Amino acid sequence: MSDLGDFSEYGTDEASSPDTVDPSETDEDDFERVEVDETGRDHGIGSLAVTEGLRIDTDSQETSLRAYITAGNRSSIRLGTYLLAPYPGNETLFCRIAGLEYAQEFESDDATEIHARRAMRSSGIDERDYKFLADLDPVAVLYPDGGELRRRMPDRVPKPETVVHHADDQQKIKTGLNIPGSGVFLGHLAVGGERVRTRADPPTIDYRLDDGDEGADPLVFRHVLVAGGTGSGKTHTAKNVLRQYLHEDRRYELDSASGRSPRAAVVQFDPQDEYAQMHDDNPVATDEDARSWETQGLAYGGHEDTVAFVPQVGTATYAASHHRAEQQPFTIPFSMVRGNPWLVAGSQLNDNQYSALQYLLDRFFDSHGSEGTYDEFTTFLDDPALREELDESGRVHEATFDAVKRRVHGIPQGVFDQDARPITELVEAFVRPGRLSVVPTYHVNTSRAAEMVVLAVASLLVDQKLSNDPQYDRIKETPLIVGMDEAHNFLAGADSVQARKVIGKFTEAAKQGRKERLGLFLITQDPQDIADAVFKQVNTRVVLNLGDEDAISSVNLPRELEEKVPYMERGQMAVYSPDNSEPVEVMGLPTCLTRHGRD
Repeated sequence: MSDLGDFSEYGTDEASSPDTVDPSETDEDDFERVEVDETGRDHGIGSLAVTEGLRIDTDSQETSLRAYITAGNRSSIRLGTYLLAPYPGNETLFCRIAGLEYAQEFESDDATEIHARRAMRSSGIDERDYKFLADLDPVAVLYPDGGELRRRMPDRVPKPETVVHHADDQQKIKTGLNIPGSGVFLGHLAVGGERVRTRADPPTIDYRLDDGDEGADPLVFRHVLVAGGTGSGKTHTAKNVLRQYLHEDRRYELDSASGRSPRAAVVQFDPQDEYAQMHDDNPVATDEDARSWETQGLAYGGHEDTVAFVPQVGTATYAASHHRAEQQPFTIPFSMVRGNPWLVAGSQLNDNQYSALQYLLDRFFDSHGSEGTYDEFTTFLDDPALREELDESGRVHEATFDAVKRRVHGIPQGVFDQDARPITELVEAFVRPGRLSVVPTYHVNTSRAAEMVVLAVASLLVDQKLSNDPQYDRIKETPLIVGMDEAHNFLAGADSVQARKVIGKFTEAAKQGRKERLGLFLITQDPQDIADAVFKQVNTRVVLNLGDEDAISSVNLPRELEEKVPYMERGQMAVYSPDNSEPVEVMGLPTCLTRHGRD
């Protein structure tokens, strides 16, 4: 017993005392916040903060622009969101959010047990306890000029505490991103998979590719790449874009001297037999879809002037229950090989053997005429007297002769001279202004035979476009868009004579595209396999979801778009077209403008 008395009668069990409280069970706040009546009305979403400085620099790494975002506006902020920061006067800085960060409002250590347990028992945070900061990437300065809104590179630093706003004015967004006001529709501007919405009606912002409406060269003649993995929506997207190039009002001036501006002809090589469906209306499209497309000025519905030019190869048969387009069989005449020896060269001839093949073809056609067939050429090569003559004369060594003969005999049978009209006799129908000519090869039994057909026909088009003395004026005098699905199978880079010949031909065609009104529209899931020489000529790159790192890096997107590609949903795409706009994210139409898919 102490001087203070005996307390043993009260016991030691704290739980028995009603006044004892477990600290872990107390309210999170032991005090009430003081509510303050606010006066005035907020405008904007926050203001520029000068805590870490405000700086505009020619080196983007040295630029420092940060905005404090107020608590009530934070839920609407995403990476890539477009903002406006006005300067004093009538100029405005157009920028995008490049980074987001929470920072402490009050200096404290929240990496503690009590903070963690409190968070685990709470239903959320009070946003006012934290700073929410956005790093801004300045895109352009917007300024009025003669009644028009124009843009220039960022050359002014905004004032501290400048109020920043969501960009919700369609004209300012289009001007800030340098998006053309007219052209070929690709989709709607988006951020994070959600369409950007404005105060206009309709609220979305259409993204279009410049098609020469304001005097510039149409971008399609500087070539387009659509890249995406299986299920990404690349064929859906390609059909929608190609449908716009077939609009009855879309025309292209050939040259100022001629005064002619015909419609474009579209030739689409189709390994999976999907594009002939563009002849038919989409049965799942609704009246509401049609009204929306009409409002946006889109070409939609089946394109009546669609013809499937079906290659006859051996015993292969073509079934077309999935579309109602007209069908026109054709064959590849062996005469086309004279100007394109690589068609029968295989992939393993060296320079010496290739020269021998060229010599043998010239000698054959000199003796047999342009009507000489593949079977006659193989018989020609089987002549032992010819082999001996060329060897003894030193013109073609016997080993070289044998190598050429093996390659010629080794090509797939049934590619040349089948029971159908030669494609050279169908040029007037094959290349016709306003017509979509589809070349399906899904029914062809071997990939090598399909490759030979595609390259033979594509070479005919390219050669005539580039020729100063064309045999077929229709090709030369018609604006032409050559679409090639699974382009990586036909334009792959390889270290062989044949590959160099093919790539050289298409590279030259790409370089002359603007002058000759020839556009390549390449569609692929393996862009990394397309030869660099061709790839470098492509100005517009439309990239949907890709999962392969090599494929993603090969398309050379800006970093802020490249990182989004593996996470993109169907129809979501990154568009990099330096001569059209700033790099942007776009959402395609959810419904195809023509028939798409098999029942």
